[in-house]
Amino acid sequence: MGRAEIIAWLLEGDASIQYQTRRDLLHENPATLVELRDRIATEGWGRAFLEKQQPDGHWGQWFYQPKWTSSHYTLLDLRNLCIPATPEIRKALDLILETVIAPDGGVNPAKGIEQSDVCVNGMFLNYACYFGTEEEKLRSVVDFILGQQLTDGGFNCRLNRSGARHSSVHSTLSVLEGIREYAIAGYAYRVDELIKMESDGQEFLLRHRLYKSDHTDAIIHPSFLKLVYPPRWRYDILRALDYFQSVRHPYDERMQDALDVLKEKRLPDGRWKTQAHHPGEVHFQMEEAGNPSRWNTLRCLRVLEYYDRE
Repeated sequence: MGRAEIIAWLLEGDASIQYQTRRDLLHENPATLVELRDRIATEGWGRAFLEKQQPDGHWGQWFYQPKWTSSHYTLLDLRNLCIPATPEIRKALDLILETVIAPDGGVNPAKGIEQSDVCVNGMFLNYACYFGTEEEKLRSVVDFILGQQLTDGGFNCRLNRSGARHSSVHSTLSVLEGIREYAIAGYAYRVDELIKMESDGQEFLLRHRLYKSDHTDAIIHPSFLKLVYPPRWRYDILRALDYFQSVRHPYDERMQDALDVLKEKRLPDGRWKTQAHHPGEVHFQMEEAGNPSRWNTLRCLRVLEYYDRE
């Protein structure tokens, strides 16, 4: 399949895929796509997620239970669809901010763990900013995140719980995605500190060539090379590269190994498949594992069109 045929195939997908294809691959002005973006909330996957909301305003059993049908992961899914902020979404965000802010300032759904989890807070900042939460309500979360950076530039959810000396790529990328949305949304509170922190976190990932030990050059974990959607909290090279292109980070030679892996995974017809799903309860599967994936094809194309040097 040529590029035009793949684009046509993407445009046959869900409204969320259509919207991001036209915005990111056809480079149409988002201002002209408002009607299409609004459709994400009224049909397809977006509507299906919204219809799973409980009468109390949460999804699943509560903010973080169970994975992956909780409010937290459903809101993350909805943010990644690029759905507009609906009354249902605003109701859930208000519930979270009213009930799970911990003494350390972070969102903390854990009943028996006093310290908040920086990975959860990075994901929360991501969707809370995307859906336009008032800056005043986010200040304690920002303060908490700013206190969680390790000396290597990244983050690890174990730092304030059991101690950690080396950052986690999982936690680091979740925080970077949250900082990105905070800056894009135009929030001012401590934004310069967050942007400096983002730069340090980017360098941490690049120092590891996105998936390798910075000491031995060995692959940190095979799962980092699997193209999985939705990624949830888990790290993989496509999620990382998609983040870097979204912030228009200049090409860095240390990305090349990961870019080569993406190209190697391309199917003969020019598309990419979903290799697996992270185990856990779901509202529904957007795509079947093992088949050509619109999500992965869309994400790989926008990464390679921005970074490919061939």
